[in-house]
Amino acid sequence: MFPSFLQLRSHLEAIIKDKTRQGHETGGLSARLDDLPDSFDGLYAFALALAGLPLRDGWEYVEPNDWPGIRAELHPGRPLGAIRPITAPEARERVQAAFLGSVVGCMLGKPIEINPTLDEIEAALTPLGEWPINDYLTEAAAHNFPRGPHPDWRDTVRESLRLVAPDDDINYTLLGMLALEEHGPNFTRQQLLRSWFKMLPSGFTWGPERATLAKVTLSSLPFAEPDPSDETLEEWASVLNPHDEFCGALIRADAYGYAYPGEPERAAELAWRDSSLTHRRTGIYGAMFAAAAISAAFTAKNPLEIFEIAIQFVPQRSRFYAIVSDSLLQVRASKTWREGYDRIHGRYRQYSHCHVYQECGTLINTLAFAQNVGHGVCLQVMQGNDTDSFGATAGSILGAYFGPGRLEARWLEPFSDEVNTRLAGFRERSLSRLAERISLLPALVKQAGTTQLEGVK
Repeated sequence: MFPSFLQLRSHLEAIIKDKTRQGHETGGLSARLDDLPDSFDGLYAFALALAGLPLRDGWEYVEPNDWPGIRAELHPGRPLGAIRPITAPEARERVQAAFLGSVVGCMLGKPIEINPTLDEIEAALTPLGEWPINDYLTEAAAHNFPRGPHPDWRDTVRESLRLVAPDDDINYTLLGMLALEEHGPNFTRQQLLRSWFKMLPSGFTWGPERATLAKVTLSSLPFAEPDPSDETLEEWASVLNPHDEFCGALIRADAYGYAYPGEPERAAELAWRDSSLTHRRTGIYGAMFAAAAISAAFTAKNPLEIFEIAIQFVPQRSRFYAIVSDSLLQVRASKTWREGYDRIHGRYRQYSHCHVYQECGTLINTLAFAQNVGHGVCLQVMQGNDTDSFGATAGSILGAYFGPGRLEARWLEPFSDEVNTRLAGFRERSLSRLAERISLLPALVKQAGTTQLEGVK
């Protein structure tokens, strides 16, 4: 029933590495872990101690997890209301374009979600005549990598692409939509977690999401309804939760950007509430940045304005701000998309698949040089790393920015208007009806009233 001692030690070693990157004093902890006997009580006490480690002397970053702490660290001049007006019909059309762009980007990147670099993708696709990418990848292309294709390649290569295949990125967007539909913009983390518990198969989640589902499952045996306190949620996110800065929360942010077109403050607030269920520090900030970028894209005057606005909605003394704001400068100084990638990858290549920093830089690079939605998702996927997740996020931003009519029909035709998910009880199978449904979010949250986060957990 419990993890093996070997698994627990592996988790704890990963957490020590996380804590070192996050600025905590971790000297001697690996040796101390090695010396601990195999005891659940002893290893759990060690995990609790890791959650409370002090920061190293001289650590220059300020990276809170709680909402009041985060809000105090946001840019004081950030836009607090609507940036520019947008009509309800235009909002609906752009939300549909954003959602469809996200789906296309996700399916395009899925076969090679194996942490490739741009150079590796170029080397694999050039002999097959598929570089630069301008269509869904063929089976031959997916198999032309030394590491092989992603395990789910079969339903997303050109020869067999017949519908929108199940993917966690799409699942989380729909779960955000469902939370807003059922509970409105004041949904609680407990309500969101109960939805996950009932609808998400744990085998189709990864990292902190799977860890959280495992904890809620154990806490609700055998028949209890999950109802953890706020204190329990904080402990679940802080204790025995390796990789709490990975991109799992960022891929859950799309629906919140859709719900508040041109109002990044509101979108970022909802993204904080969702992401803080499972993630910490950069894991939260990446989600807030993505939600704010999607929101800002609806009314931005130019592509880089999207990210000039979005970067104001993360703590200004964080590692995330330092790296992503620098990436914005690197893209601004670049004359071509390839130069932009080379600058970002040259500085931040150590942050690869799921590590958020380099990937958010490539999002900026994509928008700076994209000609339309389809062209943009190709640019994003060609930059590698987590190709399907950031292909999806790029698609949302691109669709919100360019609007309807900027995604060629050829990108949607292979789906035959059919979408499949792994969500239990979710019955909608028409992609077009689903896009129409999700486009109603702005009107829904407006009718429900504004979000007041001070009293919302």
